Amino acid sequence: MALLLALSACGGGGASNAVPTPDLSAQAALGEKVFKDVSLSASGAQACISCHAPATGHAGANSLSAQLGGAGLDQQGGRSSPGIRYLASNTPFHFNKEGTPTGGFFWDGRAASLQDQATKPFFNPKEMANASAADLVARLAKAPYAAEFKAMFGADILNQPEQAVQRLGLLLQAYQLQDGEFRAYSSKYDAFLRGETALNAQELRGLALFNAKDKGNCAACHPSAKGTDGSFPLFTDFTYDALGVPRNPKLQQNADAGFFDLGLCARDGGDLAARSDLCGKFKVPSLRNVALRQVFFHNGRFDSLREVLSFYVSRDTDPERWYSRNADGSVNKFDDLPEAFKANVNVTEGPYNRVPGQAPALSEAEIDDVLAFLATLSDGYRR
Repeated sequence: MALLLALSACGGGGASNAVPTPDLSAQAALGEKVFKDVSLSASGAQACISCHAPATGHAGANSLSAQLGGAGLDQQGGRSSPGIRYLASNTPFHFNKEGTPTGGFFWDGRAASLQDQATKPFFNPKEMANASAADLVARLAKAPYAAEFKAMFGADILNQPEQAVQRLGLLLQAYQLQDGEFRAYSSKYDAFLRGETALNAQELRGLALFNAKDKGNCAACHPSAKGTDGSFPLFTDFTYDALGVPRNPKLQQNADAGFFDLGLCARDGGDLAARSDLCGKFKVPSLRNVALRQVFFHNGRFDSLREVLSFYVSRDTDPERWYSRNADGSVNKFDDLPEAFKANVNVTEGPYNRVPGQAPALSEAEIDDVLAFLATLSDGYRR
């Protein structure tokens, strides 16, 4: 059950998975200031934290399908803001030994590292909207920590805009790697795995349904078991899937009936443009903190986790519930993809391997149980 709601995936932690918050290095502490600084945007009102809020597991702070940005904060993005916790052990994009696309940052894996990912929003015209490296560095020069930045990287660093931007990325990467909030392993489920608490009956039922191949089958893409080295699960396998998520009319870009967000095969740079089999595939995110998020999937189509689960299990048994209709009244299944790429949608794994007339893989009561389990994945649990 590849619950697509995030950018890339999730952080290591080693066998102990006890991740104390260390004293931040000077670079990480400065990175925190950059992460929270709205003055580095063209609008003067948007920072990294604006779209990656701690209260939602560092995902979008609200239920907007895509956040607003640009110089006037009036430009809607094209995708939802993914959660950025548990990213430390993600890898650059590659094809694994089975030929499966894996790793990379952003919904389409186009960034190779946290550093690379961190700098791109500064220049996105629908995000922080700096016109150039020089434009961004001119704003940086006015920041209250500009002297600290120069002391760290050299008195002449602000006269080298490209180098300065690269250093900004390093600072943001250091902050995300060192601040324990980004890899806390502090959920109820983590406490359960440590033997410090018990899951209640409903949560245990939800875990079983989450894992069962003939029910939710969520663990196929979101592994829930400890690793062979004892490391705690990240609830993602770092791969990509095409789920046939319904078209979202709340996205301004979708007012153009001919526009389709094709994910992997259409990412910046065009390196996968020839791989039509990858069209419609997006990153499988971690489900850690999923119950805190307010919007789901790459296109922000849903703002209710219950609705997400309902979609998963009834997409194929009751498609008219989710999709628009063609001119002849028939259901336009997988309506956010051109006909040529609808064959890429996953229809073989459970719960997608059913047909109209069959019962969904989960009943409403069983959805309640899975929701109860997913709530145990939120950081900050206190007994």
